[in-house]
Amino acid sequence: MKSNLDLVNECDVFPHPSKDPTAHASLLATLYTLLSNDIPIGYITEPVFNALAKVPIRLKGELEVNRRLRTISAFNQPTRAERSAAISATCAYWREHKTFSILEGWRDELYAVYGPENEVLFDIERSASPLFGVVTYGVHMTGFARVPDAKFGVKLWVPRRARDKSTYPGMLDNTVAGGLPSGELPLDAMVRECDEEASLPEELVRGNLKAVGTVTHVYIRDERAGGETGLVQPECEYVYDLEIPVGVECKPKDGEVEGFELMGVEEVQEALGRGEFKPNCALLVLDFFVRWGILNEGNEKDLKEIKERLHRELEFPGPHRGELAK
Repeated sequence: MKSNLDLVNECDVFPHPSKDPTAHASLLATLYTLLSNDIPIGYITEPVFNALAKVPIRLKGELEVNRRLRTISAFNQPTRAERSAAISATCAYWREHKTFSILEGWRDELYAVYGPENEVLFDIERSASPLFGVVTYGVHMTGFARVPDAKFGVKLWVPRRARDKSTYPGMLDNTVAGGLPSGELPLDAMVRECDEEASLPEELVRGNLKAVGTVTHVYIRDERAGGETGLVQPECEYVYDLEIPVGVECKPKDGEVEGFELMGVEEVQEALGRGEFKPNCALLVLDFFVRWGILNEGNEKDLKEIKERLHRELEFPGPHRGELAK
């Protein structure tokens, strides 16, 4: 059985510069830091750098490489629209030439990449974002029902991902979760996802949804994520709780999940220990347990580290550093 700290370690994989500087420096020596208009925004692996160098300049624009500092300066066009067009053309070129298998999951959905003032530097195709190691954003909700005779007084609505999904098929997930498209507010995205994934009506969601902060981590993609492995994926999840009245059920709607089950806390803990949850979703469950006092100093010896790791500082700019997270 995996411990709670094991679950954190499996998702927050990238070494922290202050906690493990040697491992952090060692990993950085294998990566390039991507700069856009002199702003560090992501980590690129050697294979991605090699592929980027082969993209025609007329598509991507000028590329400057400092091998000593391990930096790549790219997408330095003067406007957001021009930078977005350059990165779109780059990704389309790779897709056309089947350079990266991760692009087989092309979504026609854009993610925003931010600068230090939370300005959007450019928009990028969702499936391509891990290739550039940029911070991505999502919305995750834990739906619960109050059940007085259950341990801790609550049960959680837990979905199982469709087994034909290209990423983490058949694994357990948070009640509702999704990526945050460029230009959409987290609350609006959460309301939309609740309808699309769990058939929850907007009135119920808007009337009961509670924003409870963020969870941040830096993942390194493995084979379960689909596509190339070793890609760096910093993430910020906007976290919500939703009390779902007894008698209201979560039901699949868009095919993302095969079914929902109302599970007791101990059942969820056992599933976590068996490694059944999608890695970042396991972190969101732990965050719920910490906030509700289910995990506490009396029953979790690694509580301090777990709490710190659930809210690690990300090394690149974006709204995760400001008040938008609240």
